[in-house]
Amino acid sequence: MATAKEYYDYVMECLGRELNVTSCKMMGEYCLYFEGTLFGGIYDNRFLVKQTETSRRMLAGCQLEIPYEGSKSKMFLVEEFEDSEFVKMLLNGMKKDLAKKN
Repeated sequence: MATAKEYYDYVMECLGRELNVTSCKMMGEYCLYFEGTLFGGIYDNRFLVKQTETSRRMLAGCQLEIPYEGSKSKMFLVEEFEDSEFVKMLLNGMKKDLAKKN
């Protein structure tokens, strides 16, 4: 099942209020980038982010889900993305975590 345009628009509206989040459509789903760093995506009407030190700490109570059939990794399901300050802290921390890997 592909992500509904309405859900995508709503997530991007919430993330775009203060953040430099862009997307790339791929096979009906969306990869999400924060200041050029891939951090997650929108899959089957779910906003998912990668597992990093920051996301594990800040999203400890969130479910881990497979983004798409055949995926080898699980991602955190983020349901509370309307809080722009929380998301800003999450994405800034994740960007630093992901930069350490490269």
